[in-house]
Amino acid sequence: MNGNPSTPLRLGTRRSKLAMAQSGLVAEEVRRVTGRPVELVEITTYGDVSREHLAQIGGTGVFVSALRDALLAGEIDFAVHSLKDLPTAQPEDLALAAVPLREDPRDALVARDGMTFEDLPDGARIGTGSPRRMAQLNAWARTLGKEIETVPIRGNIDTRLGFVEKGELDAVVLAAAGLNRIGRADRVTQFLEPDTVLPAPGQGALAIECVADNAPLVAALAQLDDPHTRAAVTAERSLLAALEAGCSAPVGALADLLGDGQSVTEMRLRGVVGSTDGTTLVQLSTTGPVPASEDDALALGRELAAEMLDKGAAGLMGERAL
Repeated sequence: MNGNPSTPLRLGTRRSKLAMAQSGLVAEEVRRVTGRPVELVEITTYGDVSREHLAQIGGTGVFVSALRDALLAGEIDFAVHSLKDLPTAQPEDLALAAVPLREDPRDALVARDGMTFEDLPDGARIGTGSPRRMAQLNAWARTLGKEIETVPIRGNIDTRLGFVEKGELDAVVLAAAGLNRIGRADRVTQFLEPDTVLPAPGQGALAIECVADNAPLVAALAQLDDPHTRAAVTAERSLLAALEAGCSAPVGALADLLGDGQSVTEMRLRGVVGSTDGTTLVQLSTTGPVPASEDDALALGRELAAEMLDKGAAGLMGERAL
């Protein structure tokens, strides 16, 4: 880590309230482990200014590339991303130095009148910009004998919550982690269990990235890494990559660590791919030993992806970016 110990480390972050909250949490930890002051550098990304739906602009990398450009230009020392926004291929000149302990990976429903998903009336309008959520919510509604209308929405968390407050939508579905991090967890009317709705690969996890050739900074940031979180999200993202899907594709994945309460013994990886209308879902899981290396975690994801492709997943990937 170069420079004077009193010189602040520059942390690149998106400008949204959520990104600033996430980056603030990481900044505190980096100050703790390095003894260096940390200053936030706000950077606007294409995903922040585009008003198109994420599935149309490709999703992959739209919130990330401006931060990566700033890293490579030396304008910032490290960046904090929502890990689910990262493209699955890691650039050689950048290091994924740390994946801290994961927040709640689940999706959360915020509905009018305190309703759960089961309470929502037939024809309820539910806001989400995610083809993954649309597929699983429509399939769930069908099992309950009703239909819902999924409405594509964009905007920050408060904007999305506002659609419900103003009565424009019956409910919205958001990541529980984001609501927790900006103090909006009290708005949740139901946490959606992964048995019903699998989250996006890497949801709830953060990624701390810096240039690969700054070995002292890579080593310092690595102190914030949580090995179990990293193994889980590596398996999830390997599944996504093997399906050749971008982060706007209708793919859900979650790796759970299973144990006896004393020690973690196994990892279960679940994956789902679905048509956005929910009529077709390919949903499979696999369980194996806790990955002892990155290669083991990558292999777990690839194996499950191969099984899903055998079951017809490829035909459901219509939203993938070419």
